[in-house]
Amino acid sequence: MEITNQEEIKAHLLATSDEFRDLHTRHQEYDRRLTQLEAMSHLSDDEQMEEVRLKKLKLHIKDQMTDLLHRQEVHAN
Repeated sequence: MEITNQEEIKAHLLATSDEFRDLHTRHQEYDRRLTQLEAMSHLSDDEQMEEVRLKKLKLHIKDQMTDLLHRQEVHAN
């Protein structure tokens, strides 16, 4: 089975990799919470700190997912 593009690789990893699925789920959870925070007209200091923390965590997870995608892409070729 040849995996040819990034979306196919992502779908393959979602189907076969517990690590990738976990990262994807956490990324979505952080994104949902950030959307909630961004919808608020005023954030408390704690909410502002949470927003910054979630953005950093989300970026870190995205980097990990990108690394897994790249490794799978290299492995597939």
